[in-house]
Amino acid sequence: MKGESVTANRDSEHIIQKHIQGCVRNERDSQKALYKHFYSFAMGICLRYANDRLDAAGILNDGFFKAFKNISKYEPAKAFMPWLGRIITNTAIDYYRANLKFADHVDLEDHENISQVSSVYDKLAYNDLLALVQKLSPAYRTVFNLYAIDGYTHEEISETLKISIGTSKSNLFKARQKLQEMLKVTDFKTYEIRSSTVDRNLLQVRLNTNLQ
Repeated sequence: MKGESVTANRDSEHIIQKHIQGCVRNERDSQKALYKHFYSFAMGICLRYANDRLDAAGILNDGFFKAFKNISKYEPAKAFMPWLGRIITNTAIDYYRANLKFADHVDLEDHENISQVSSVYDKLAYNDLLALVQKLSPAYRTVFNLYAIDGYTHEEISETLKISIGTSKSNLFKARQKLQEMLKVTDFKTYEIRSSTVDRNLLQVRLNTNLQ
């Protein structure tokens, strides 16, 4: 069974690389095939940043358009999914950057002794976590996604969003507070992370309240 799985993965990777080369040649069938293959993965990213599914669809289409436009820059020796994921994430950031309002948020540079509170976020089903995150304001949601799920540092978020490091920490802290408040009044059943690729990728989150 293990050998069959390895063979299947190799065949799948071969097909993906074939479609990528087709996209480089601007072949519509290859574009459609690649879009279909990575739709769930890319939509999962978009939904985390979007207000709703309609906004997510707009981000998704823009992201794939950018990916196809720049696919000749993709290096075949490297995994394609992270390359695509970064383009989709950057598209989501661009989509909201002009509307984010950070001016009213206080820096947390002096909050060195914030207590660490364990959470049950990492045991929430993906759809339940997504429902909570989508209720955050765009500013909180964007920083939370970048730090807790996509693995950016506060320094990287500061540079990406053109905000101070303290403001990034502030928005992350307040996002976590909001999520904890929502958990208290929401009857979610928690259970261990499921094993699908999308859920596993999206739920490896840093949700404890320390800001380092």
